[in-house]
Amino acid sequence: MQIKIAKPSDCHESTVTPKSVYLNRRQFMQASLASGAALSFPVNAIASVQNGNPLLPPESLKPSFASIIETPFGKTETSAPFETATTYNNFYEFGYGKGDPEKNAESLKPYPWKITIEGEADITGAFDLEDLIKDNQLEERIYRLRCVEAWSMVVPWVGIPLGALLKKFKPNSKAKYVYFETLYDPSQMPAQNGNSLDWPYREGLRIDEAMNSLSLLAVGMYGSILPNQNGAPVRLVVPWKYGFKSIKSIVTIRFVEQMPQTTWSMLAPNEYGFYANVNPGVDHPRWSQKQERRLPGGLLFPNVIDTQMFNGYKEEVASLYSNMNLTRFY
Repeated sequence: MQIKIAKPSDCHESTVTPKSVYLNRRQFMQASLASGAALSFPVNAIASVQNGNPLLPPESLKPSFASIIETPFGKTETSAPFETATTYNNFYEFGYGKGDPEKNAESLKPYPWKITIEGEADITGAFDLEDLIKDNQLEERIYRLRCVEAWSMVVPWVGIPLGALLKKFKPNSKAKYVYFETLYDPSQMPAQNGNSLDWPYREGLRIDEAMNSLSLLAVGMYGSILPNQNGAPVRLVVPWKYGFKSIKSIVTIRFVEQMPQTTWSMLAPNEYGFYANVNPGVDHPRWSQKQERRLPGGLLFPNVIDTQMFNGYKEEVASLYSNMNLTRFY
């Protein structure tokens, strides 16, 4: 399948941290492919992720992909080491410390996995993840990730364009927004036993945002499947928005006519709006958004850089908001 690529970001594979630092992106396990670039989840590799350390399975069992298309996304910046990207996370279903997801996410059982498609579309139902993506070619895209907490990193994701998947369900004219929901299962996600958030985690995009060529449905990172703590087995990546919009461990996608309620805008609407576009001109009520701490960085000399409008993807997405007051619609 031919993928139309928008203007590349300014990150490039040649500047990515050496491969010895993280998973070898060129070690692909052999798999028989029915069509296209199907996702391959070897049973023994899955077991190594579920039973033991979800971060680094043994070298011989690293779950990987049959093929990945390298894209122009990425030119000048250096990706975070795999160790950084998988041990410094927000995934509140597993705890509220940055290291909690890596320590606690072994309870998640990401395979097999179904996603339910609902709402204003001609095709709906429950689908196996592998069936949803088997006819699409997996791409590697190196994107910036900017957290609303004013830290950031650069991550090489593996996935498919979200819009290409959504079109397969033939959304109708009433589908103005796309709603996403994370798995709700306190036995697998122990922090859901608390009431600090209104579980399950919910997010949403306007449908033109979801169809934008930058929006990615990720099933991997650094050449291999997503570790549990990073949102296994499937998550959203919307690089021009703050990281909390990139919902993890998705089980429901719903086409809706009205703007859906989302977790953080429900909890604190004066702090976290529906759009959550990266904007250095709109501060969080409790801290500035003009700069960010790019990870990794030293404790004494943190790598502080200026935040870019739309996280540096202005040319690709600014037209989506041409008639909007982004101070009001934050």
